Amino acid sequence: MHNAAYTVLGAPFAYTAYDLQVPQLAAFLDQVRAHGSWFGLSVTMPLKNAAVDLMDTLTPVAAALGAVNTIVITTDDAGHAHLLGDNTDVAGIYNSLRHAGVGERPRAAILGGGGTAVSAIAALAHLQAVEITVFVRNLEKSAGTLEVAATLGAAVVLESFDGAAAKLAGYDVVISTLPPHGADALAEEFAAAGNDVAGALLLDVAYDPWPSALGQAWEGAGGTVVAGIEMLLYQGVEQVKLFSAAGGFGELDTVQVRDVINVMCDAIGVHRRDSHEQNMAG
Repeated sequence: MHNAAYTVLGAPFAYTAYDLQVPQLAAFLDQVRAHGSWFGLSVTMPLKNAAVDLMDTLTPVAAALGAVNTIVITTDDAGHAHLLGDNTDVAGIYNSLRHAGVGERPRAAILGGGGTAVSAIAALAHLQAVEITVFVRNLEKSAGTLEVAATLGAAVVLESFDGAAAKLAGYDVVISTLPPHGADALAEEFAAAGNDVAGALLLDVAYDPWPSALGQAWEGAGGTVVAGIEMLLYQGVEQVKLFSAAGGFGELDTVQVRDVINVMCDAIGVHRRDSHEQNMAG
């Protein structure tokens, strides 16, 4: 996906994968600093939280969430590398919802209380959600979610995951941040309850395997389903913008953003965007 974007931009970048564990991250970043030819890194779990304390600076969103999924690397005239920690997961969720037609001030629910859940809270706060309920399995362990929500200016209510299936029909938007198969039991309960969710949308961040059991149950109840691969697309688009700028390409123009989005869509097997949708992500 990234390599397709850099090819269409004519950028001589190579994007590849490194398999690291948390204890290896600091040493790896030292190597990156010393190398001098890196422009950015994508960070996945379990490294997102560990990366925070290893950055030179953090964007406000990364600082608020306590999680970094993007590292932008610039080098000054003296050859010193600077690592900026950012988080494009919020933009990924926000643009996925906007692309699917979600408007402002929805009533929203989130399944799960981990790192992706706080990114979902931030995205919903940007949509000025009038209500955000987070269903979690352990209320005591999720107290930190409320603290993060407060820093984002979002009013959040925590509820027990037990019984969530009977309540989901009351929301305009539901975002499942659970891992693959993590919502399978809930999906069975939801389907058995005979819910009607016509006009409501589910974003399931888990996209492999797809369709998920929850996605099938939601669609069977008349709702709209968005796969997590849309989030992957849009957070990746934001990373390409940041990495390209760090690599000397400056801010991408509208045509470049359009081309980037469309080749990234091709790379992951989703429909290309029309001009209106491209502008939302741009």
